[in-house]
Order: sequence, then structure tokens, then C-alpha cells
Amino acid sequence: MIYFISDLHFGHKSVISMCNRPFKDVEEMNEALISAWNKRVHKNDTVYIIGDFAYRSEIPPEEYLRRLKGNKYLIIGNHDRSWINNVNLSDYFIGCSSYEVINTGKGKATLCHFPMLAFEGRNLIHGHMHNNTNRPYWRYLKTMSNAFNAGVDINGFMPVTFEELVANNEEFRRTN
Repeated sequence: MIYFISDLHFGHKSVISMCNRPFKDVEEMNEALISAWNKRVHKNDTVYIIGDFAYRSEIPPEEYLRRLKGNKYLIIGNHDRSWINNVNLSDYFIGCSSYEVINTGKGKATLCHFPMLAFEGRNLIHGHMHNNTNRPYWRYLKTMSNAFNAGVDINGFMPVTFEELVANNEEFRRTN
């Protein structure tokens, strides 16, 4: 199975209030994210992390990575640059890049942390915007039925399949 997720922000205390996440503190958030991940993902599954895995964490990213099941592929986000140079990435990821084009089973998709208006393939899977519809590019993204936000804030705080990603984004567009 292939899953997508972005903007976990492990260890980032402020993201709870910034994104109105339903957690009392960063420890509860971290444990909820790990638990939700491991309930869905199995040993041979692949999870594409579309950026911002951890940020300002007092706990080393390796401690989160060791606990998460599956084969992980990191698409580098703006907040990953603060930790990726201190981790042996090949110990935890089957790949790591800023941009990737994959076949989702429903056609080619470009994976990039940052939303893009032009991309290769049929679909764009991105992160970065969380559940924030105040960003200037939201009015364009909202009209793009083939651009999908993999952020945990709109995907139930868990890795999701491509089909779930599509459904969650359709709902998010309808209500925002």
C-alpha cells in the first residue's frame, strides 16, 4: 500500500495553536501522530512524507523515525532543512529528494512540499499550507481539482491513500 502525509511537525509546540490541532500539548500530539500512523501502515507499505517531518523538536528526529512503521520516502520541506544534515537519512528513508514524480496507480503525480501551479503528470501532491486558506495561492489551488494537500491537518492526522487524499481534499474545498 502507498500512503501520503505531510506537515507532521513532530516536536513543534506552536503548530498546535497555529493550526488549531486538537491536542493539549506537544507530547500528546507526537504520540497521537505515531499511533495513527502505526495503526494504518504495515512493514512493507510505503509512506511518502511530503515535507516538514519535524521542527523545533527537543527530541531527535531519529527517535520518531525508529517508531514509525513502513518504508519512508522524504520529500524535503522548508522545516526539514534544520535537521536532515544531522541524520544519516539512508538509515530511515528509502529515498529523499525535493521533488519526485511517481505513479499513484491513477496516473503520474508530482510530489513537492510546496504547492505548484504547473507540474509534471496528472496530479500534484503537496504540503506546506496545513489548513490555512489565508495564503494568497489558496484561491488558485481551490480551483485545481488535481492538486491535493497531504497535510495532516486536513487528512485526519494520519497517512492516507491516494483515494482518501482525493476525498479529504474535495471535502476541504467544499467547506473552505
